[in-house]
Amino acid sequence: QVQLVESGGGLVQAGGSLRLSCAASGSYNMAWFRQAPGKDREFVAVISRSGSSIQYAASVKGRFTIARDPAKNTVSLQLNSLKPEDTAVYYCAAGAPMLSFRRPDSYPYWGQGTQVTVSS
Repeated sequence: QVQLVESGGGLVQAGGSLRLSCAASGSYNMAWFRQAPGKDREFVAVISRSGSSIQYAASVKGRFTIARDPAKNTVSLQLNSLKPEDTAVYYCAAGAPMLSFRRPDSYPYWGQGTQVTVSS
């Protein structure tokens, strides 16, 4: 059974930063999604198993950075220049092929989610 455990959410003012972390029980292509109240779950960023391929949603490119530590099987998401519209529950996901990385239904494994709240 694959386990994903997220940490690092919280409350921050607009313009601030947070760092999310996801610990996995194996090595996979890994991604971050987010879901705001009343909205669909949306893709944020993905990093391939090797770390050689990274993609971002247009709304976060240049502000968020995804990285992985293969020795620890962890993936982090650094969130900078946060905006109130970044407020959501952020989920770590694993196991999708890179060809379908934007689709939530491509991922068989999910973490429990961590709340990020950005105040204006």
